[in-house]
This record gives sequence, structure tokens and C-alpha cells, in this order.
Amino acid sequence: MAEKQRTIITPQHVEGTGLHTGQYGTLSFFPAGINHGIKFKRVDLENQPVIDAIIDNVVDTSRGTTIASHGVKVYTIEHVMAALTGMGIDNALVELNMEETPIRDGSARYFVEALQKAGIQEQEAERDYLVIEKEIRLVNEEKGFEMVISPYDGFKVDVKIDYGTEVLNIQYASLENLNDFNHEIAPCRTFVFLHELEFLLKNNLIKGGDLSNAIVFVNRKVSQEELDRLAELFNKPRVKVKDEGILNNLDLHFDNEPARHKLLDVVGDLSLLGKRIKGHITAYRPGHYANTEFARLIKQQIKPLSMIKLPPFDQYKEPMYDIIQIQRILPHRPPFLLVDKILEVTEDYIIGLKNVTMNEPFFVGHFPQEPVMPGVLIIEAMAQTGGIFVLHQVPDPENYITYFLKIDDVKFRHKVVPGDTIIFSLELTAPIRRGICNMRGVAYVGDKVVTEGKLMAQIAKKVNNSKE
Repeated sequence: MAEKQRTIITPQHVEGTGLHTGQYGTLSFFPAGINHGIKFKRVDLENQPVIDAIIDNVVDTSRGTTIASHGVKVYTIEHVMAALTGMGIDNALVELNMEETPIRDGSARYFVEALQKAGIQEQEAERDYLVIEKEIRLVNEEKGFEMVISPYDGFKVDVKIDYGTEVLNIQYASLENLNDFNHEIAPCRTFVFLHELEFLLKNNLIKGGDLSNAIVFVNRKVSQEELDRLAELFNKPRVKVKDEGILNNLDLHFDNEPARHKLLDVVGDLSLLGKRIKGHITAYRPGHYANTEFARLIKQQIKPLSMIKLPPFDQYKEPMYDIIQIQRILPHRPPFLLVDKILEVTEDYIIGLKNVTMNEPFFVGHFPQEPVMPGVLIIEAMAQTGGIFVLHQVPDPENYITYFLKIDDVKFRHKVVPGDTIIFSLELTAPIRRGICNMRGVAYVGDKVVTEGKLMAQIAKKVNNSKE
């Protein structure tokens, strides 16, 4: 039986301080519709911009996973993403009134508890999976990590860490079933070595850090004077080194808590693929850079399984290209220019929009008593959106033109009538080679598919026929 998508029932809130920014604020979870995915909304900014929690939006992994869109950032999202994945939530809106998620105790525990209070409900849409059909491996000898994913009918993660230090020996952690995440992985806190902590403190890089949100491993001899200085910095009465080689700020939940926390980060970072994974992940010395690079590789390798962007779409966001800019790229002109604006373009997909009005010239003769947009013009509008996608890849699009070579597997599922807004979502199905581009496109009205098909186009230089 196919699994259904899930969202939460009631909003829930988590307050706290951002680890790196030191800002105090509130993170709020809200229900979301089918195919919404996970999005972060910065309610502290003008127009309250929304950022998709997807791998394409990752811009930094130096001290956590940071996503950004149009210059707006959200820092340290990995624990929130891990909690949502562990709770089996596919669709949610995460609102923040600051630029970083609360660190709390350095785990995913508080986010899981909030989501449990929110309640979970199934939605009337099937969950989509990324099914791993062959092994994918990423090895980086310079940074010392290795990530592997292999076929498996479920979701399984094995992690090994080894930092070559006696105070933190080689550790292993496993997650056999995602149902065990909440009590086996979610409470596990982040960790840091004392020398790293000192560097971060000296460079003012953990403005919201204290000794309650990280396990601190002491991998060298430390004088009482240094410990007293740490106690003063973190407003603690006394700091000492325990027998386990950690500061006395906390007790370990598990003997292998560091390895379990690294597993938590793997779950959170790989969830940025935007779909649930069916596969077995084996990670040696993972970190945010390794995790997100591995996610990019997986996305590249499983491209035929489709990463096309699904509704809902934000029709009112500032477009990437308005109608004036579109006319600088495409040679078409009214009444045969059939795209009104481009909402979004990445290296993998494009989102275009057409408003269908009763003033369209084709309605004069195409079923005038019951106007229906001709299917061939829906495909033409999709093709024009694809043309912008292709020309977006070149620095001087005004000097190029696209010719469509083939259209396959076209299906018309619902009619389009005056008053409808069509959203075209197209993705590359193979890398562009020798000017040939293969795309898959889907046209939506609301969340309903009206048309879909496969397109092949060629990009070529314009021929200058002007006479001097």
C-alpha cells in the first residue's frame, strides 16, 4: 500500500538563541498542503521571504548548514530538518523571526517534542521516494571522508567517526528504522574539541553558545587557570574535566553520542534532496560539507527519477524575468508570446507562468461558446518556457535562438479556460550536450496537472540577415 504524505495538525513554537548569531527568537512550525515540502519563512523581514529547504539553496556549511535565496539566509537548519524527517513530515512551513534556528541543547530533541505536540495527519497524496538503484560513492581523501549509498528497500544509516584522538575513540552509530530516530538519535547533542571552542570564542563565532548546548572534548592538558577562564566566559561557577575527557557541563546520553549526532546531521542534510530516500547510507567521518556534497551527487545520479518542482508555487513573488525581460530573450511577440513571467530558474529547472484571459485572440474561433485553450498552444507556451530555460544558460541570450526538435509523450489531462493561471514546471532530464537540450515539462492549474510532455530543443546562433 502506497504511503501518504504527512503534515502537522496545529502550529507549535520553539524559542531559543541562535548558536552563531546570538539572536534570540522563535521558530514556529505550521501545517502545509500536499507537495509543499519544507520551506523556511523569515517573518522578521519585509515581504516575509520564503526559502525552499532544498540542496540547490545550500550556500555555506562551515559551521552548520545554511540555505539562502535572493540574498536572504537561514542558518543552522540541520537539526530542524532531521526532526521533520524523523517525525515523517513531508510538508511544513517553518517561520523564523531571526536568521538562525534556536540551538537549544545542540540536538533535535526540542523540535521533535514540538512536532509531537503538533500532531501528525496524513494527506490525500502519495509520498514520492528517491529509490537508489545502484551504488553511489563519494570519497574525499584530502578532507578524509567517504559517503556511500546502496540499494535498500527502506532507509538505513551507518556512521563511523575517527578523529585520531584518544579522548574520542573510534565510534559507530546505526539507524535501522526511521521510527527509532526520536528516542535513539534526536536527543544526541553536537560536540566540539576544546581547541575548536577556543578558536570560535576568540573569533566571536559562537555568540549564542554556552556549555549547555555542546559536548566539549578536552584533547590536551588544560590548566585550572584556563578552566576558570572558561567558567567565567560561560557564566558557570566551576568547570573541570571529567574522567571521560569531557567538561563537566553535562552527562552523556549514550556512550557513542558523538557518532549518533553525526548520524542526526546526515539525516537532516540529506533531507534537502526534497524527497524520502530508499537506500542504505554508510558514512565515514561525515560533516555538513560531506553530507551536502553527497546530496548533490545523489541528485545528479538519480536525475532520471525526476526532481521536477511541484506545486504550490508562489505566483506573487518577484519574478526572475518579467514580460519585458522575456522579450529580450525570446524572439516571439504578441499574440504569439505565451509566457507572462518566469518565477524561478536554477541550473536544473525553470518555473514559468501564463495568465489565461478571455481577451486571448484564439478564443474568438476556438469553441467561442465554451472557450477552451488549444492544447497545441499550451505545449507552445511550455516550449517557450523551455526556450528561456535553455537561453538562460548562455551569457548573451539575445544572440541565440532555440528550435524544438521533438515533442514526445504529451498528455492533456484537463482543459484550460479563461481565468486560469498556468504554471509550467520544466526540468533537465540530461545534461546539455552540443547544444541539444532534453526536458520534461508539466503544466499545472492550481495543484492539478493539465498537460505534460517531453521536449527536445537545439540552441543555435541567430543568423544576421540585416543589410548594411
